[in-house]
Amino acid sequence: MLFRRGVGILACIGVALVSSAQTTWPVTEGDAHLSNFHFQTGAVAPDLKIHYRTLGSPRRDGAGTVSNAVMVLHGTGGSGKQFLSENFADQLYGPGQPLDITKFYVILPDGIGHGNSSKPSDGLRAKFPRYGYTDMVEAQRRMLSEHLQVNHLRLLMGTSMGCMHIYVWAERHRDFLDAAMPLACQPTQIVGRNLFFRQLEIHAIREDPSYHGGDYTENPPAARTAGAIVSLLSGNPLTWQKDNPTRDDGIQNYDKTIERRVADANDMLYAVDSSWDYNPAPDLAKIHTPILHINFADDPINPPELHVTDELLKKVPSARFILWPYTSETRGHGSHTLAVLWKDKLADFLRETERPKQDR
Repeated sequence: MLFRRGVGILACIGVALVSSAQTTWPVTEGDAHLSNFHFQTGAVAPDLKIHYRTLGSPRRDGAGTVSNAVMVLHGTGGSGKQFLSENFADQLYGPGQPLDITKFYVILPDGIGHGNSSKPSDGLRAKFPRYGYTDMVEAQRRMLSEHLQVNHLRLLMGTSMGCMHIYVWAERHRDFLDAAMPLACQPTQIVGRNLFFRQLEIHAIREDPSYHGGDYTENPPAARTAGAIVSLLSGNPLTWQKDNPTRDDGIQNYDKTIERRVADANDMLYAVDSSWDYNPAPDLAKIHTPILHINFADDPINPPELHVTDELLKKVPSARFILWPYTSETRGHGSHTLAVLWKDKLADFLRETERPKQDR
């Protein structure tokens, strides 16, 4: 439940061995309970739970500043667990890899409304406070500083929604970051087709006769519609053709493809709506954090032909933009989690932004 009185900043911590195709990862899981969390809307949560996973151990310099923390932020409807997958973890966390967990302290939080963090389906349903990206970033900051005792990030990474959260971080808490790597987003408010597909999901759920203002007894069918919309926008034509080469393949794959994207309708609605307060464009020139931003040419959610990201990032002297070409190896919007594509760029970026030893 979201509202639990009398609980301060507590943790329920456990260590689990999580296996992917190549490696078993020693993951520590826990919950940060943030007391008296104030949302932008004025609502207050006496106890907001933020779930997290960590790998590795923090290291501090002579001044007590954590020097090796890397936080990775997930996309809309996702969770930190997705960064333990073969496509991500097995490319990044092993010995000699860019985020080698013998050197880095990797933090994978579940955002408000997602994963095992406080969310509408915990019981409040449509009475859960409306949250935005500013709220989600503030919860991440409090989780780090109050609970994990992390006072600095060597690197902040984020995919899709997490990519957008980076710009909120860079404008509001710029001294907290050494460097940032956003993947698959635009540094401006959501408009155009991106806004329309989000509104389509929201209206499909709210206008479903079985939604009942959020007090449904069974998940409304519109949740599947919303899941189908996201599925269609997450790949590229080559991927869809390869995975569904015949009509029979497509019919057989339909249900399992959609089911991967379906969650509780209230959780989905809130998550899609949470971008309502996002618009970093007016303050981009204030950012001084080194940024390596990668978008993908086959991403229909962030169409490269709009030239939004490359033009806006000209306002940020510390930012570099890469548009990854559309190839048979990319996966549309989902390329953001296919680390084999861009891990060498990450390794180079970490070397470029490494602080001199006397500054550590």
